[in-house]
Amino acid sequence: MQAIQLSDVVGALSYALDITEGQPIGHSQRCCWIGMHIGREIGLTPVELSDLYYTLLLKDVGCSSNAARICRLYLADDLSFKSEYKFVDTRLPDVIRFLLANTARKSGMIERLQTLVHIARNGGEIARELIETRCQRGAEIVRSMRFSPDVEQGILDLDEHWNGSGQPLGRRGTEISLFARIALLAQVADVFFMRGGAEAALEEITSRSGQWFDPALVAALLTFADDSGFWDAMRADDFPARVMGLEPIALVREIDEDYLDDIAAGFAQVVDAKSPFTAGHSDRVALFADLIAEEMGYTPERRRWLRRAALLHDIGKLGVSNAILDKNGRPDAEEWASIRSHPGLGETILSKIGALRDTAVIAGAHHERLDGKGYPRGLDASRIDLDTRIVTTADIFDALTADRPYRKAMPASQAFAIMRADVGTAIDPDCFQALERGFARMEQVTTDVGPSMPSRLAS
Repeated sequence: MQAIQLSDVVGALSYALDITEGQPIGHSQRCCWIGMHIGREIGLTPVELSDLYYTLLLKDVGCSSNAARICRLYLADDLSFKSEYKFVDTRLPDVIRFLLANTARKSGMIERLQTLVHIARNGGEIARELIETRCQRGAEIVRSMRFSPDVEQGILDLDEHWNGSGQPLGRRGTEISLFARIALLAQVADVFFMRGGAEAALEEITSRSGQWFDPALVAALLTFADDSGFWDAMRADDFPARVMGLEPIALVREIDEDYLDDIAAGFAQVVDAKSPFTAGHSDRVALFADLIAEEMGYTPERRRWLRRAALLHDIGKLGVSNAILDKNGRPDAEEWASIRSHPGLGETILSKIGALRDTAVIAGAHHERLDGKGYPRGLDASRIDLDTRIVTTADIFDALTADRPYRKAMPASQAFAIMRADVGTAIDPDCFQALERGFARMEQVTTDVGPSMPSRLAS
């Protein structure tokens, strides 16, 4: 088997973090480029540079966890809200302009006024809670992916500011993780670079030096002010390869199948954290897909591959606003188009990763139907493989037996009855029968050992 490099997997998966932050694709990699050059300039050791590398690529790994709350609190599209918030300084006029422009824009006057009053009264605590949730969740996920405590701390401290005005703990100066100080500086530099070029980036970081940013780190970045090659590289076609080349050669990390499973599970947590209605969804789809595959005689090796594909099947949903995902009602035409885009987006992300490229087809086709009436491509039975049919069956079963914004979860018996009506048109008959057999066997096991199965799945 060809060696799998951790940087290849994480670098490509970072595109998923960019879309859920509402940033232009490649944001995390551009931050890695900027931050690693700062790290080299200030003389970090190879070990420190290696940890900094992954801190920069994964800085937004907790970002999906506050998306639903942003939608509820600000009555806003979380993707555009997050995108525009990146340009906001802590100066009060700047914050007020942002809130007026981005809060409850599609609501009636009374509802908008009530929302703005609530934010005015509780804005500080709201911001602290949102950032704390994001940072803590991100730290938990990188820990599950086996990264070092220094990477974890870098993500925990990402929104702290040099002068103590940041969140959630108000750390100041060197109390803040060095990796976090570099990552925040790199993040702001990229945001303004993508909007106005190098000049805009340099102007912004200079104006915040000593406030948001460590002056010594700003000075390190300013050494590249007139280096056109440094800035031009971030728009080059081979930029992802250049970023991979920044990882210290002696510390390039190769991963095995077990570690790849942990990475997939970590990103499944990112996906499922986006909405309260998808919590645990990817794990359950992986469980039910494995149950079907076992019943259908898949080898242990192929079942492992399928579980990994099932964990990542919905990664494209990170690009769909929570205002749509959590809507209590039927989506309109524009919202439906956004929903229908997520399989293709997931396929695009996974196809960039050598070690996961063969799972991309499942992400892209798991909403297709045997009768050709699915999406996004309208594929029929002749073009849908068995692996995808298994994940589709597992996905439908979990969707029916989990809470949704517009209805409560239903028991397994009712879900099976609904699915049975779609066997042969949307659902593969063999996969459905395997799910029924496997579920009955799972029920028997849980009956023998005690009432441990979730009540929502009880027949």
